Amino acid sequence: MVETVLVTGGTGYVASWQIVEMLKRGYAVRATVRSLAKGEGVRAAVATVVEPGARLTFVEADLMGDAGWAAAMAGCDYVLHVASPLGGGEDASDATLIPPARDGTIRVLRAAVAAGVKRVVMTSSTAACASRLQGPDSNNDETVWADIGDPDSNAYRRSKLVAEKAAWDFMAAHGGKTEFTTVLPSAIFGPVLSRDTLGSVLVVGRLFSGKMPGVPKIGFSVVDVRDLAVAQALAMTNPQAAGERFIACGEFMWMADIARALRAELPTAQAARAPRWVLPSFLVRIAARRDPGLRGITPTLGRRHAFNSAKAQRVLGWTPRPGRETVVETAKSLIAVGAG
Repeated sequence: MVETVLVTGGTGYVASWQIVEMLKRGYAVRATVRSLAKGEGVRAAVATVVEPGARLTFVEADLMGDAGWAAAMAGCDYVLHVASPLGGGEDASDATLIPPARDGTIRVLRAAVAAGVKRVVMTSSTAACASRLQGPDSNNDETVWADIGDPDSNAYRRSKLVAEKAAWDFMAAHGGKTEFTTVLPSAIFGPVLSRDTLGSVLVVGRLFSGKMPGVPKIGFSVVDVRDLAVAQALAMTNPQAAGERFIACGEFMWMADIARALRAELPTAQAARAPRWVLPSFLVRIAARRDPGLRGITPTLGRRHAFNSAKAQRVLGWTPRPGRETVVETAKSLIAVGAG
């Protein structure tokens, strides 16, 4: 008998690859969308990798309302909770991001428990396990919980922390027989399925757009969106994963490393535009006084703020691919869909 997996936030970049992975593994997939009209776009994007056929269906449900969630959960064996408000933008604040992230997550969990779902896997973020930068470097694992009072944090990071903590508290009190697991990805890159699901990968696109004369000295632990989908799938069924947090990340890469990889691997026209210079950090700090978009990166200038996925590799048998491969394939896919 084919088991059914509910994927929330079906129109998103991460969710679309999760749908692909579940279909590849033989599951029936039900995806939530805020409007059924958007379902066909998701189906077309998924079909570029795997034929969804009748195994992919859609249901309307919104994190901010109760309507649709009982129907979405009916008959589902597992839930992959991916949906969350996006960060960024001038209106990003605790008031705009935390309530939908926290309340939406509890809404999903309440419906899952009521429907008798076997296990819910929530996609959190390494923002929820990032220690304060008290020195030049840090290396964080799942035992770390971010400090909500960290002055270097922002509304998006706080929303991920609050939502995950609220989820664990809710499941401890009300989870019953439904198991719960969280997966915490780092910076997510990898191929895009369409121009409608670009996610965070436009950071890579900017590096070969010709708009950046140099790169700041910042970096991040990279995870391929396809590897993340595998980690979520393994966390969904591995008996040892119940009640556990798992960081999903690969190697740490400075932006200069990413630019260097693009120069070496992309077609000549794009490679020639990839920046060669690392901007002095003092200049970036001066520019950040007038550019709100730069202020968020100044605390990490020159610092290696990395994460450790040893637990996922040991318990789940998960292996991330090299970061260089991920960022190059990201760039090539952006070029292919006309977004780069």
